[in-house]
Amino acid sequence: MNNLSPTDDALARRKRVLAPTYRLFYEEPVHIVRGEGVWLYDSAGRPYLDAYNNVPVVGHCHPKVVGRLVKQASILNTHTRYITDSPIELAERLLATMPRELTSVTFTCTGSESNDLAVRISKVATGRTGFIVTDSAYHGTTETLSRMSPVTGQALGSDVFTVAAPVGETNTTGFGARVRQCIEKMRAAGIEPAALLVDTIFGSDGVASHPAGFLAEAVKEIHAAGGLFIADEVQPGFGRTGINMWGFQRHGVIPDLVTMGKPMGNGHPIAALVARPEVMNEFAQAHRYFNTFGGNTVACEVGLAVLDVIEQEGLMANAQQMGELLQQGLRSLASTHSVLGEVRGAGLFIGVQVESREAAARIVNGLRRAGVLIGSAGRNVDVLKIRPPLTIARAEVEVLLDQLGKVLRSEARTPAGRR
Repeated sequence: MNNLSPTDDALARRKRVLAPTYRLFYEEPVHIVRGEGVWLYDSAGRPYLDAYNNVPVVGHCHPKVVGRLVKQASILNTHTRYITDSPIELAERLLATMPRELTSVTFTCTGSESNDLAVRISKVATGRTGFIVTDSAYHGTTETLSRMSPVTGQALGSDVFTVAAPVGETNTTGFGARVRQCIEKMRAAGIEPAALLVDTIFGSDGVASHPAGFLAEAVKEIHAAGGLFIADEVQPGFGRTGINMWGFQRHGVIPDLVTMGKPMGNGHPIAALVARPEVMNEFAQAHRYFNTFGGNTVACEVGLAVLDVIEQEGLMANAQQMGELLQQGLRSLASTHSVLGEVRGAGLFIGVQVESREAAARIVNGLRRAGVLIGSAGRNVDVLKIRPPLTIARAEVEVLLDQLGKVLRSEARTPAGRR
């Protein structure tokens, strides 16, 4: 007879059948069975405020997204070898949010596929092999991208060079200077730069958001060296940073390639790459690219629904307003709890510096026990990473801040030896 709780039973079954490469969040994993809006519910019915997963950008199970998915799935689901309206309309809608220099859309299924394709295109368009990434970046799961993602601990590719991310810096020139020095280092090793690839909010590096404009010098340097700029918008895209639809727009730059994924389908697997036509044409003349599921009609209808909700519900403005409210509350807590340091971020993508990796882990797990889900990031995993759905309201922001305050007070009362 099985006397295990539903969670323990599911955990035991998971260990038996899923590969050991899978990891779980939190010291006490959460058994999630349902989601709605900004809330997740476990097998016992307990609610958790989801302030971490940037995939459900318009909230878990948004009825307009689910409704459009179901409707299209009952009509047609096919690939881009046929002429269908949905991918054309979605491409037009995406390009309408971009600088006019970007005119070419390719659909994929994941951000990893988009980034991998961007790397391939860059090599063909430039005839070069060198790539620059930040030193705690994460860009995807393919063999190529895992070797461009230092945060995974995988050995970097021989033509991949790293620069320190501008986390906590207050000037607009330091990052560009490091990119220039990196290019010189590449050339000294006999490698020419194909592209600079960065997540435009530097989420895995610990969040670098200000001063807006610091990316401009770095883009100028890579272009001067004959390379391309790839803006990885998988985490900051789709209005998360507030005011702008895309993270690169905060810096006044125009990328050569833009990649996106995760929130594009609010949980449904759809992603894309947007390019300057001259760059894509170079690739298309030498290579054919077809993705069986990329751009399928159901996925594209879901993507259109996500764009509709962002626009119709004013979610970019909400991201800006709720992000400001959340940052104000976090700074207030930091002023009375020395364990917290600098608060960084834009819109609803926020990082909070913590005095140590251990303290960050205790706070993250303390919040999980209190029913609030956040994560951690950064070179030393000492930054609280907060990314709620863009539908979060003032009352829910106050729940997050209230519970964080309780966790911090508990942290302050706990003797160091018992931690």
